[in-house]
Amino acid sequence: MLRLRPAEPSLPTGAGEAHIEPFAARPVAVIAGVLALVLLLTSGRYGYFGDELYFLSAGKHPAWGYVDQPPLLPLLAHALDTLFPGNLMMLRLPATLLTAAGAVLCALIARELGGRRRAQVLSAGAFAVSPIVVVFGHLLITPTLDVFFWTLISWLLVRWVRLRDDRLLLWLGPASALALQNKYLVGVFLLASLCGVAAVGPRRLLARPALWAAAAVAVLVTVPSLLWQADHGWPQAQMTDVIAAEDDALFGGRVAFVPLALLLSGFPLVLLMCAGLWRLLRSQALRPYSFLGYAAVGVTAFFLVTDGRAYYVAGLFPVLWAAGAVSLQHRPAARGWRWGFGTTAFAISTVVALVGLPVYPASAVAHTPQGANFSTTETIGWPQLADTVAAAYRELPADRQQHAVIVTDTFWAAAALDRYGPGRDLPPAYSPHRGAWYFGAPPDDSGAVLYVGGDEAALRDEFASVRRVATVDNGIAVRNSTRGKAVWLCEGLRTPWSKLWPGLHSLA
Repeated sequence: MLRLRPAEPSLPTGAGEAHIEPFAARPVAVIAGVLALVLLLTSGRYGYFGDELYFLSAGKHPAWGYVDQPPLLPLLAHALDTLFPGNLMMLRLPATLLTAAGAVLCALIARELGGRRRAQVLSAGAFAVSPIVVVFGHLLITPTLDVFFWTLISWLLVRWVRLRDDRLLLWLGPASALALQNKYLVGVFLLASLCGVAAVGPRRLLARPALWAAAAVAVLVTVPSLLWQADHGWPQAQMTDVIAAEDDALFGGRVAFVPLALLLSGFPLVLLMCAGLWRLLRSQALRPYSFLGYAAVGVTAFFLVTDGRAYYVAGLFPVLWAAGAVSLQHRPAARGWRWGFGTTAFAISTVVALVGLPVYPASAVAHTPQGANFSTTETIGWPQLADTVAAAYRELPADRQQHAVIVTDTFWAAAALDRYGPGRDLPPAYSPHRGAWYFGAPPDDSGAVLYVGGDEAALRDEFASVRRVATVDNGIAVRNSTRGKAVWLCEGLRTPWSKLWPGLHSLA
């Protein structure tokens, strides 16, 4: 029996602006500008997030890769801190600007999909008020850049589908290369998109030399970081099991993956996103772009099966919001109700997103909804941690201070002491945890050890004397990873650090 291949989507082959709506530049710019202003005004509040402290510390140890990410953010954070020492607002400025640019790109995607002015504005608005976008946009962390890069790649692809301009494919090279230097997750999206194109078209994309030239650029730029991973035993792959175990303990694992992802996108924006996915998969009008719908399903399935974190799929949200906004243009009889619903969704999500930002006094965080916000609570208490360790250090006799070292149980705590310790005349801090282990072991001639955190029984196995000398308290009752952490005075190390350190490395 003869089988017919699905017909290629019918599209214009040249750039014809008559086939596309004008860009709603002014309202979209206002939305992006307000988003940037809100993020800018709140970017200096509270303090560094734990990952930001780690990036600042890691950037002092330049490498082609790190245990938990490629080199882009550590090097960027170190460069910004070199230019603007200790300036939290300037450190987060790239996150602010890229998040605002993401809102514009989301509107541009809607335009490429045939969205008129209102659809473009709604797309930008959905991006700007999504809780996950706003919370990420407040911090210089890898998910912030992920959302921007995935949105940029989506726009380049949908614009190429309409215009067939291979210069857009060439831009995919540096965009994908930078995205891969931020996090390898984008590789899943790129492969899923190519599989979608192969399955449902437009298959002519796969025959474009520009596409494979862009792929070559992305691969070549990524090779050094992959070689670093290979040379160090693929710690990034080992982190997958660690992350899965953490999520199983905190959120219930795979069962909670999809509900949590939908919650992060922002209810009721979930309905707009689901409408966009349905539209991409089923609408004849958007059939040329349906590969992105299949890519969204494939990426979600991949991270669900591999026990990834729910926010790994956040980069898919913008193209789905854009497609959902375009779908509201159809069925004129229901248009008023649909746009009314969209306005309500926008208003509710705005309130939820604002609550996710540090808008309360830090002293009130423990008694507000932000007290349950991980990204907020973990920006509080780092100076107090350093103060507590400094007080314990000063209690040591002067002759013992000379050879004393500090070791912490987590890479965040070590990074915090790397940031705040020099101003308190503390010696360097070391940690066997995750990426900090690679930065070196304490010297063998060290004497007393102030161990921050850790298990007392395990410490007694390694030291002749272990005594609790302080307890960390942020002073405002905020429950986070530093509050209640013990500071131990450990003496009489049984094994030299050079022999002990290799076996202490822990990713969990």
